[in-house]
Amino acid sequence: MNVYVTSIGIVSAIGCNIPETLTNLKNKQTGLSLNDTYDELTGAVPMNNEELAQELKLPSNTFSRSSLLGLKAAKEALHNFPAALKTSLAFISATSVGGIDRTELRYFDILSEKKGNSTNIDLTFENGKTTEDIAKELNIKGYVNTISTACSSGANAIMMGARLIKSGRFSSVLVGGTDPLANLNIYGFKSLGVYDTELCRPFDLNRKGLNLGEGAAYLLLQNDAGIELTKSKKICKLTGYGNTADAFHQTASSDEGTGASMSMKKALALANLSPQQIDYINAHGTGTPNNDASESAAIISVFQPNIPKFSSTKCYTGHTLAAAGAIEGVFSVLSIQNDCLFPTFNFMEATAEHQLKPITSVQSGVNVRNVLSNSFGFGGNCTSLIFSKIEECI
Repeated sequence: MNVYVTSIGIVSAIGCNIPETLTNLKNKQTGLSLNDTYDELTGAVPMNNEELAQELKLPSNTFSRSSLLGLKAAKEALHNFPAALKTSLAFISATSVGGIDRTELRYFDILSEKKGNSTNIDLTFENGKTTEDIAKELNIKGYVNTISTACSSGANAIMMGARLIKSGRFSSVLVGGTDPLANLNIYGFKSLGVYDTELCRPFDLNRKGLNLGEGAAYLLLQNDAGIELTKSKKICKLTGYGNTADAFHQTASSDEGTGASMSMKKALALANLSPQQIDYINAHGTGTPNNDASESAAIISVFQPNIPKFSSTKCYTGHTLAAAGAIEGVFSVLSIQNDCLFPTFNFMEATAEHQLKPITSVQSGVNVRNVLSNSFGFGGNCTSLIFSKIEECI
């Protein structure tokens, strides 16, 4: 059974919808800048909670930022989906920190012994509340679930949605993820010593770490029956996916990239593609010394001697945690739609060990048939997705 991508929606530091995002991708416009709130470089969405709530016609003091960002992206992905059919739609959303931004407000209230009703703030803490908020506002009732596997969460939501379709349980599934910037994220990664005070440099010899970002993205997955029912248009196919959990370390990947290479091989096998048929890899590429070395080893293991063109688009958005797999899934779809590859910024010199060089300029007019997108999470949870141009799979 074929699984098609028929619609996409996104909000990130480089755009609050698909047209803005594509323009900034093509113009090599980063969304990373100094954030006065955290005194760090971040990829912040250029809309505050009040602006998001006003656009969505919601009270700003009720919903977490995760819910607001997620709802904005989800509504764009469903803009042509028949309202009467949303009650039977399945929805799988990923998040790492859920409503932690509102929980942090409660924390400071406690420290200052501020009195008042905190029930609403307390309720936003649980990760599933974000998903439930979005589902309720969109009137989705068919199936609602939350994925939280750190930085592979968004990709795992996409994979689970495809499995629901292939199992015959649903013909249409909305999948993706959302995560906000918050003190927990910023100071958590700083405590690990992997937050770069300069713009991140994925795969560069002198890389020092990541910059965090925020955002949300959702993809509508459908089979032929779902497309016939909703009159949707096919964009591309989700042909392959693979997940592994090597449990090498709580926060680090193995030097050999064992889990990453296994997830890529599983995705290739499911898609019935050879390594030589991958035209582009949207790498996880966080800019941390460990991740990029591990992913480089895995790419070499799977694709040598002919390494496909690859890049990390986290230079545009920052690392958006649970939303990363979904945001970069949307970027992969845009690459196929527009026959365009989006580059890594700030790369100067390859490592002596791996000698891999990502693309550093926008490449247009490329026949992008198959894109592999990697997302690797804490605990060794590794997920790879393959998106394919439709004529390549007939």
